[in-house]
Amino acid sequence: MSADVGAPLAGTVVIGVGSPLMGDDGVGLAALEEIRGIGNFEPHVELLDGGTWGMNLLPFLESAERALILDAIDAGRAPAEVVELEGAAVPRFLSTKLSPHQIDLREVLALAELRGRLPELVALGIQPARVEMRTELSAEVAVALPRLVEAAIERLEAWGHSPVGPRSAPTPATD
Repeated sequence: MSADVGAPLAGTVVIGVGSPLMGDDGVGLAALEEIRGIGNFEPHVELLDGGTWGMNLLPFLESAERALILDAIDAGRAPAEVVELEGAAVPRFLSTKLSPHQIDLREVLALAELRGRLPELVALGIQPARVEMRTELSAEVAVALPRLVEAAIERLEAWGHSPVGPRSAPTPATD
């Protein structure tokens, strides 16, 4: 999370999602941390860890012009392949829940769309190799992490955001 999360900011929001306790499912949060390590962006980009925020993400999404979601994306492709989804291709739906704690990003996106406030939406991720109880990324996904981070930086630059200061290459995580 950035330093000031009290009030949503218009512009671009980058949301890392997934569970760091489920192996490759944590790749979105790992990519977000790599992007944070690069530094600030001009104009401002809000970087959010969306792992447990649920509906608290709604005001950030609704006030943004653009949203970049970082996640493990199971698109039926080869493990560690970078996947990009745009607009309507990004899954969102409302479904019956067994508990109010089951709200995830898809429901937040669906609600923003229902309210007519869904921003331009892009999801970038990596096809997971293994989603299982473990705190490390698989070797394949760890090697692909810098490609995901680079794709995210390229998207931010295409949207007019530039990293401030020297830009270093993302460091791959290890298995």
